[in-house]
Amino acid sequence: MQRMQGLDGAFLSLESATTHLHIAGVQIFDATGVPAGVSFRRIRDAIGERVHLVAPFRQRLCPVPFGLQHPSLVDDPDFDLDYHVRRVSLPHPGGPRELAALVGDLVGRPLDRQRPLWEFTVVEGLEHGHVAMVTKVHHAIIDGVSGAEILANFFDLSEEGRTVAAPGEAWAPDPVPGEFEQIWSVVGGLAGQGEMAAQTVGRTVQSMRRLASRNRSLPATLPPSAFDAPRTSINRAISPHRRVAFTEVPLSEVRRVSDMLGSTVNNVVLAMVAGTFRDFFDGRDEELNSSLVAMVPVSVRSDEDREALGNQVSAMLITLGTSVEDPAARLRLISDGAATAKAQQEVVGADVFAGWAQSLAPVIATRASRLLSNLRAFDHLPPLFNTIVSNIPGPDFPLYLAGNRLVAMYPLGPIIEGVGVNVTVFSYAGAMYFGINGCWDLVPDVGVLAMGLRDALDALLKEADRRDRPVPWWHEDLSN
Repeated sequence: MQRMQGLDGAFLSLESATTHLHIAGVQIFDATGVPAGVSFRRIRDAIGERVHLVAPFRQRLCPVPFGLQHPSLVDDPDFDLDYHVRRVSLPHPGGPRELAALVGDLVGRPLDRQRPLWEFTVVEGLEHGHVAMVTKVHHAIIDGVSGAEILANFFDLSEEGRTVAAPGEAWAPDPVPGEFEQIWSVVGGLAGQGEMAAQTVGRTVQSMRRLASRNRSLPATLPPSAFDAPRTSINRAISPHRRVAFTEVPLSEVRRVSDMLGSTVNNVVLAMVAGTFRDFFDGRDEELNSSLVAMVPVSVRSDEDREALGNQVSAMLITLGTSVEDPAARLRLISDGAATAKAQQEVVGADVFAGWAQSLAPVIATRASRLLSNLRAFDHLPPLFNTIVSNIPGPDFPLYLAGNRLVAMYPLGPIIEGVGVNVTVFSYAGAMYFGINGCWDLVPDVGVLAMGLRDALDALLKEADRRDRPVPWWHEDLSN
């Protein structure tokens, strides 16, 4: 029995009927050259041979009565691989529209808490003879970085694959603890939980003082406060249903903008998101009274913890500069804002977020989350931020599953109450793959955001090309 800690447990407590806190991904495979073509059974068996490498994939939740503490992960005595690895087929013609509709439906369904918190759905019937796999894993057991590490257990570096050693002995699940045992296991820690809450309050106050002191010394030329997020049509109460869209761009083009305009790849991604949202709201004839603000998850995972599961993340609030028309100037504003946000995040520290997640009783967090959802509170409350933007680094070499080459990987992060759009990007084999997850009711035109990312990158490339172009001799300063 393993008690869930901090952010892992918080992602369970904060889930509601409308907020599904799982991380999803859409992998596209090319089966060209695979003997006898694509075989669902082969994919299913490959996953089955390696599922023991990821312990939580054979464990389910064991909640503590009355929500006194976070639940435990225990071996699932009824583990059934066929429940977790499913098979569906797209209707003709099996193109992007049909795939997006299916993925939106799958992402809009919560995971069953009576079973291990993951599902893989193999999708057949794609055009060009491709096959897809839609993965869903709960945020309680992975973050973006550890999610990539988990999937690596199921992939190979060549078509031939690799031999995975079977467990030394047959799997024998431990018995599931009863309610009395669960209560007894947390009784001794309740007093300590109160002490932890007091310490967390103290650290929070100290961090806020340090942050306020630091902010008073900032130059007036820095971006406006990240807490000035405007009210928009995508920042309202969400429904449980989802629409998704995908696109990809060459990583080399993003790096070219980064090099020529003097910024980072992460900031260029934020500038692309800013550009597409600027055009998106213009298309809705929606005038914003300030620049959009993005919440950007930040990994605090050390090299030693790189293969550890669970969540080791913090977050930054960064202005997207959408009120600035010039793409290059917008990127500079984002870069300045990101540098400031990073420094502020270092002042606050990730332990403050983890402390609150650990010390707050799950029953309180769960009731608060459900109350906000049931009352549609975010139809009236101002947003703290407008969208979530995540950038996850992936391998620059090809991967294979059961002999099938992975040719695309679109990530999909969760949306939350009051924030109807999540933009997540995953870099793989020379490309950046964008997945956009949106509320069905708030963003029926989610595809417009996906298409706008290409236009936003083109605008930045134009600026990069202009700076890289030699100055004609007749424009040179001839005063000397």
